Amino acid sequence: MVRVGGAVGASKKLAPLLSDEVCTGGNPWQIGAVQTSFLVPAYNEEHFVGRAVESVHRAAAACDLTAYEVVVCDNGSTDATAAVARAAGARVVREPHRQIARSRNAAATASSGSWLVWLDADAMLTAEVLGATLSALDSGRVCGGGARVELEGAPLDRAARCAVGGWNWIAATFRLAAGSYFFSLRGGWAETGGFNEAVYAGEEIGFSRTLKRWGRRRGLHFRVLEHAVPSSARKVQQFTLGQTLRQLAVCAWPGNLGRRDRCAFWYERPGDLPAPP
Repeated sequence: MVRVGGAVGASKKLAPLLSDEVCTGGNPWQIGAVQTSFLVPAYNEEHFVGRAVESVHRAAAACDLTAYEVVVCDNGSTDATAAVARAAGARVVREPHRQIARSRNAAATASSGSWLVWLDADAMLTAEVLGATLSALDSGRVCGGGARVELEGAPLDRAARCAVGGWNWIAATFRLAAGSYFFSLRGGWAETGGFNEAVYAGEEIGFSRTLKRWGRRRGLHFRVLEHAVPSSARKVQQFTLGQTLRQLAVCAWPGNLGRRDRCAFWYERPGDLPAPP
């Protein structure tokens, strides 16, 4: 039986209500003594989560990484997300309350690695990004960081290209990590309280700032990698520029980030999702 452990030094705030989903057959989700934990929050991601987990295994093999595990947090899915994730070689834990921050924290709490890497279920890890991440963490000078964003699929229109380019400039200039890819020392996550569970969006921005302060006190840096993490372009396919700008304006109003119904951009998926290439 797979045991779901708690995060070393994690605060009581991070103790999740998890149901252990037993995985048998040689524990394919855990390779060797765990140093690096890959954490994938997922809600109704049966079309994408399998390739995300497989991309972790491919990147790990390319980087000769053997001491790792993959933990998928099923955040109240109503589809085959959990089954697909297991079949791809991940351990699955559950967080019934649908909130991205809580799902990220729950996956970390269930893991045992000293290096934590969060990857969105509709993103893919490349060997270049993983190699740069491991090098940064192994240097002893970095507390965490992220990577640039790259949207995959059909050519993007000008508005989408400007949005992605604008975010990548902001991330590099102000050292902020997008939710699609985030890495941290376990101590940094545990001692800062992790992702803020009082908000339903923007939790990665808040954690970036908190982790930078934590690292600064210890002489450590927050690094945004030059490499990009390929992610699904479904947001720009499903929401118009006007809808996106209106959502950002709503979230800017005090208190709205604490309401899931005011953060529909991150929790609703209009129309049918296209299958990934």
